[in-house]
Amino acid sequence: METTMFDINQELREFEEEKFHDECGVVGVYAPGKKDIARSVYFGLHSLQHRGQESAGIAANYGGKIQYYKEMGLVQEIFNDEIIERLQGDIAIGHVRYSTAGESHAINAMPLVVYYKGGALALAHNGNLVNARILREEMQDNGVIFQTTIDSEVIAALIARHIKDHTIEEAITKTLEVVKGAYALVITCGDKLIGVRDPNGIRPLCIGKTPDGFVLSSESCIFPLLGAKLIRDVEAGEMVVIENHEIKSFPYAKKCSKASCAFEYVYFARPDSDIDGRNVYTARNLCGRILAKEHPVDADVVISVPDSGTVAAIGYAKESGIPYGEGFIKNRYVGRTFIQPDQRMRELSVRLKLNVLRENVEGKRIIMIDDSIVRGTTSVKIVKMLKDAGAKEVHVRVASPPVTDPCFFGIDTPNKNKLIAATHTIEEICEGMGADSLGYVSVEGMLEAIALGSDKICKACFTGDYPMELPEVSMKWEE
Repeated sequence: METTMFDINQELREFEEEKFHDECGVVGVYAPGKKDIARSVYFGLHSLQHRGQESAGIAANYGGKIQYYKEMGLVQEIFNDEIIERLQGDIAIGHVRYSTAGESHAINAMPLVVYYKGGALALAHNGNLVNARILREEMQDNGVIFQTTIDSEVIAALIARHIKDHTIEEAITKTLEVVKGAYALVITCGDKLIGVRDPNGIRPLCIGKTPDGFVLSSESCIFPLLGAKLIRDVEAGEMVVIENHEIKSFPYAKKCSKASCAFEYVYFARPDSDIDGRNVYTARNLCGRILAKEHPVDADVVISVPDSGTVAAIGYAKESGIPYGEGFIKNRYVGRTFIQPDQRMRELSVRLKLNVLRENVEGKRIIMIDDSIVRGTTSVKIVKMLKDAGAKEVHVRVASPPVTDPCFFGIDTPNKNKLIAATHTIEEICEGMGADSLGYVSVEGMLEAIALGSDKICKACFTGDYPMELPEVSMKWEE
């Protein structure tokens, strides 16, 4: 069978996996005297479900004794009242996962619980270590046995090794002296809840205050649900230790350049979250407005690829004066169509997720806003759906710059040769997807929208300018 740069018969993962879909979400709740806070963690994980739909888990700590439960699936599928009630503790952490490093298997679900002489600790990790393989092999050479294939276990094993002779804070600090990469960690040990953010602040982590204690979370969107108020973000290179009803701050790393992940604002975070003082909705809306200035086109209606392109589309419509309308209806109840072996099901994968609202597109010149184009396999299907529904023209506008380089910090992108913008010109991509025109927001425009300063954002996937050395890059590209 003849193939093109967009092999329409390629087995696709579910619609969202066209994006950088490999994040995780972490939650930690501290409420001394309350033994049922696993339920609060459950609700928090439910609000972070967009960050990972592969597995979920909760570990509850009461007096240093840790109970946990984790399994494959969605949060609401895994937990029920009986399980939640068994997880008694006044400190609890939780995790939702979509695999970055390590296989998709229940054994790799988090939180990880490690038992050492004198106690236990539970750890949940969002991010990716760039030297995990090197560290793991060194530890295995010294007799350390690993139970999982995830890089997070390297962190847990190192902490457990150091803690026999040090406090938990010292053990974590010694561990972080050797690990490199991106990480937001929540850890519970003894009577403490601990949060850690990597020296560049690539992965997000914030602190909320409740009447009963504190909350740590990947995103602030969970705080209203838990009755918490956003205090601040954990700083890059900072460890916060919550105990005795107070927060103590321990800067553990030398001052590094801040490098918050641009893709959190472009795609991954929920629009109602604030990250490093910048509201995600505001950033996306402004990005759409800037996109309209940089790539105007005469058309009848602006639509979005739901849901991640919607906020930018609203901004584009506002700036351009072209009305915003719904072009697609999204089916939110479709399972993971990529596991279906039938070829016809694979070819229908996007149509199962999206249905064109023919009445809004037929005979019209359409501006379709998407948040990003990574491989391009989904985009060609979506454009064809619009043309098949009678769209007169389809002009694709993208609310992020061309993705030219892989991410190694917790968001799984393909090898560089599978990134469509790394191997084709914009004109070739436009022709390949069957669009009438194609325009991406510039790097400068995206940074203006995020408004944190060019020197405080990791934009490596758009520029190849990584915020740290990558000792395992060559290995990653060879896989």
